[in-house]
Amino acid sequence: MKRLVLVLLVIVTSCFPAFVAAQSKSRTPDPKFGGTYRRPLANNPSTLDPAHIADIYGFTVSQQLFDGLVQYDASLAIVPALAQSWKGSRDGMQWTFYLRKGVKFHNGREMTAQDVVYSFTRILDPKIGSKAAEVFLKVKGARDFVEGKKNVVEGLRALDRYTLEIELVEASAPFVSSLAMGYIKIVPSEAVEEFGPAFGSHPVGTGPFKFVSWKPGEHIILGANKEYWSEGPFLDQLEYRIFPGAAMSKMFASFESGELEDTFIPSEALEAVQSGTKYQFVRRPTLGTRFLGVNTSHGPLSNPMVRQALVFGIDREALVREFHKNRYKVAQSLLPPGTYGYDPEFRPFPFDPQRARALLAKAGYPGGKGLPVLQLWSSVRPPDIEREHEGIKRYLAEIGVQLELQYHTNWPSFNAQVYAGKYDLFRYSWTADVPEPDNFLYRLFHSQSRNNMTRYRQARVDRLLDTARAEQAYLPRLDLYRQAERLIIEDAPIIPLSHLSYDRLFQPYVRSIEVNALGDPYIPMRKIWLAK
Repeated sequence: MKRLVLVLLVIVTSCFPAFVAAQSKSRTPDPKFGGTYRRPLANNPSTLDPAHIADIYGFTVSQQLFDGLVQYDASLAIVPALAQSWKGSRDGMQWTFYLRKGVKFHNGREMTAQDVVYSFTRILDPKIGSKAAEVFLKVKGARDFVEGKKNVVEGLRALDRYTLEIELVEASAPFVSSLAMGYIKIVPSEAVEEFGPAFGSHPVGTGPFKFVSWKPGEHIILGANKEYWSEGPFLDQLEYRIFPGAAMSKMFASFESGELEDTFIPSEALEAVQSGTKYQFVRRPTLGTRFLGVNTSHGPLSNPMVRQALVFGIDREALVREFHKNRYKVAQSLLPPGTYGYDPEFRPFPFDPQRARALLAKAGYPGGKGLPVLQLWSSVRPPDIEREHEGIKRYLAEIGVQLELQYHTNWPSFNAQVYAGKYDLFRYSWTADVPEPDNFLYRLFHSQSRNNMTRYRQARVDRLLDTARAEQAYLPRLDLYRQAERLIIEDAPIIPLSHLSYDRLFQPYVRSIEVNALGDPYIPMRKIWLAK
C-alpha cells in the first residue's frame, strides 16, 4: 500500500506542480496596494448567483465574490475558509464545522451558522434547480425537503451562532471536498429575498471583492472588500472585459496594446510567446477535458454503433497536431491526467475509418446512406477552433457522415439549448470542480444527474457510480470508477478531443500569480498585486 501511495504521488506531482508562479526578474520585496486589474472573459456569464451557475465564466467571477466553508490551496488540499476548523464522526455520518467570528457580508452584516443552513437549503430547493443539489441529497431529511414533505432539512443544524452540524444518512467519501466547489457558497438571505431572481446580477457575498456593475457583453466590475477576513485584496478594482465567442485574437491584441493584464494565447501566437521574454508565460495542465457531446436520446445517434463510428472516424491526434500545435494532450477518455482513476493505458478508439464504415453499415447506414445531416454546434469560434471543426467535418465525410457547422456565440443561450437537448452534437469543455472522478463521471453520466447533457442512460453505470460514492476504501473505489468510465466511453455519449492546459500571458508587472490544476476560476485574485 505504501508503494501504491508513492507511485500515485509521483504521477500527480509530475502532472501537476503544486504551485505555479511566474515573476519577472526584477522583484519588488513588499506588495503594493492599489490599481485596476483588467482580465478577459471569453463569454458573457449566464448569472453570478453561485447556486445557479453552470459555466466557467460565472465561476471565474463569482469565486472572487463569495466564499465557501472550505477551499482548495495551490496543491488542491482542502483548507479552511469560512469554517476555521471541522471534525467528522468515525463513521463519516456527522460533520461539525466551527465558523470564523466577525466575517461580514458585503452589506455589512455578520455571517453566522444560520446563513450556512439557509444557503445549503436553498441549493436543495427544487425551485432553484441548482446543479449542486446532488451534493446534499445524502443529508438527513434532504429528500423529504425536496419532495415537499418538510419545510426544513433535518440534517442541517445551526448549533449556535458559529457552529454548524451536518448529519448524513450515508457516508460519502468526497463530501467535505465537495463543499469547496464553486456552486457551494454562503449567501445572505435578506439580499436573496430583496433581489429575487435578479440576485444573479446583484450578488452579495463575503469574498475579497464586491460587486460594482455589469454591462452584459462588455464588462463586469468588482471593487476591493476592505473588510475581508483574510489577507488582501491588494487591488482596488477588478475588471472583467467580455469577449463573446472566445475571440482570442481580439483579447491578445488588447493585451499587447496594454489594455489587459493577462490574456489567452491564440494557437498561431503560441510559438512566439513561448520563446519571448517580454511577458510572463504560465503553462500547466488542468483537470479539464474538451469533447463533442452527443444527444443520445433520439434519432440515429441513440444507436451506440453510430456514435462509435463517429469516434473511430476522427483522427484526434491530427486535430491537436495540426490545429493546436500540440499545446493540448489528446484525450482518449474523459478523466484527465492527474485525476485519481486516470488510466493512461485505456485507448478504446484509435483512428480507424475502416472500422467506422463497418459500424455504420452494421447500424443500417452503409456508406452513410439514410443518415441525416448532423449539426455540430459551438459557442466559440476563434480561428483554430473553426479550422478544427472543418477538419472534423472532412474526416466524417470520408466515412459517409455529412456534418453541418453551426455557431451560437451567446453563451447563456447556447448553454440553455445544450441542457434542453436541442443539439445533435455540441462542443463543450468540462473542468473539475473537485479533483475527483465522481465530478466527471457521476455529474455528466448518471441518469439522475442534472448535468447529464447527453441524456445518457445505463443502469449498470448508475449502479457502479452509486456504489463508488458510498465506498470508503481507496482501491475498491478506484476500481469502480474505472469500470464505470470504460462502460461510458465505449458507449460513446461523447467524443473526447483533448485534455485542457492552462496557457496564459501576464504583463511583466503582475505579481503573486498562483494557478492550481482547477484552472482559471480558482486563481486567488486577492493575492495579486501590480508592481508599477
